[in-house]
Amino acid sequence: MNQQAYEAGKAAYQQGDWNGAVALLHQAIDATEANGAAEHMLGNAYMKLGRYAEAADAYGKALADASYGKVGALSCNRGRAYLAAGQPDEAIASLNAAVQDQSYAKAYKAYVALGEAYRMKNDVRNAGIAFRNAAIDESNPDPSFSLRELGACFIALHRPVDAVEAYRTALDFATPMENQNAIYSELGMAYVAANRMSEAVDAFAHATADGTYILPTDMQIAYDSAKRAVASTQANNPSETDALLAAAGYGTSQDTFDPLDPLGESGEFMPSPEKTGFFSVSEQDLVEADKKERKVRRKKKHTGLKVFLVLLIVVVVVGGVGAYAYWRGYGWPTQETVITSLFNSKASGDDPASFMAPSLSDSERAAIEDILPSGATISVDGLDKSMDSSTARVTATLSSGTTQTYTVTLVRDGIGWRVSSLQLSYDSVSSNS
Repeated sequence: MNQQAYEAGKAAYQQGDWNGAVALLHQAIDATEANGAAEHMLGNAYMKLGRYAEAADAYGKALADASYGKVGALSCNRGRAYLAAGQPDEAIASLNAAVQDQSYAKAYKAYVALGEAYRMKNDVRNAGIAFRNAAIDESNPDPSFSLRELGACFIALHRPVDAVEAYRTALDFATPMENQNAIYSELGMAYVAANRMSEAVDAFAHATADGTYILPTDMQIAYDSAKRAVASTQANNPSETDALLAAAGYGTSQDTFDPLDPLGESGEFMPSPEKTGFFSVSEQDLVEADKKERKVRRKKKHTGLKVFLVLLIVVVVVGGVGAYAYWRGYGWPTQETVITSLFNSKASGDDPASFMAPSLSDSERAAIEDILPSGATISVDGLDKSMDSSTARVTATLSSGTTQTYTVTLVRDGIGWRVSSLQLSYDSVSSNS
């Protein structure tokens, strides 16, 4: 390699003289030997000049230099070059190679580009998977962007309720220094698609409250339609779709689970803005606090985000099958899990009410708790399930050896289930002795 030309090309590159860098790096490269570093820099310069096909070729030559390494970064850059050149198939191949490199510390970049490549091919399912993987990458400094793209994929998959949760989580990950108005407007559109009009009105109102954000025409039309729908509902003309969604556990007045921790296992909730330290007196303090807080929040929040997206990805992976499974009564946690957890709550010290429908009154919850056995072994012997309700026959083997049969009714709670009634069959007591 012509070292003098290489150093001159490097200097031109650092100064932003892309044409000069290209000319000098070509002089530096010796076609008879591998020159990974020079080809890498050359590819970057071509990208800056918009010469994407030549950039992809340079990155390919850099990859051929095994001693140079950086397979993940080079494959990602090559994939993005192919993507910019309008070659999604080649881009997908390179980007998949990038994410296979375990040493690549910025895999989220490849996943974001991979999502864009799949979307270019109208493969929304795989685009959603890619954006989900980008969002849960702990090195991603802006998971909010990937979550918004995931929300758009859910809309395209006709899963507006899941899109709502993706946008809501994007808001949780957006820092106070970021403009959240666009996210609120997208959330409003998702609410409209889910026919949750009052929530749509709130989201659009939030997006436009400070007067700095103007809704695009389609969103303004949706906002106006949502306001008319709310006015109609208030005039005692409720939407049948609203009633269906309410029966399925959506659009209730009380959130049934933390979207970052839907299983309720981590005990970690999003910190309130007042506790984040973003509101410092000086602008410099504000910037420094933002940097520190993002690092801390990213470590804590990605755990909950992974839990949330593990649930959502089921829908993305199976596409239309996910909607069919929901319609057939499947969910997470399953009916069996909720029933078993309720019966075991006395022994485990858990709150039985956490497994019951939010619509139950205190007296109804107390009545269920009163007939729960202590220390019994539970088996679910039969389960009749539909989209929004399920009925189970449960046999409890008591510590005395006798068995007792219960009929348990469950209702939808988001994508999972909660117990709405528990009935004891007194004529079913038997002895195993």
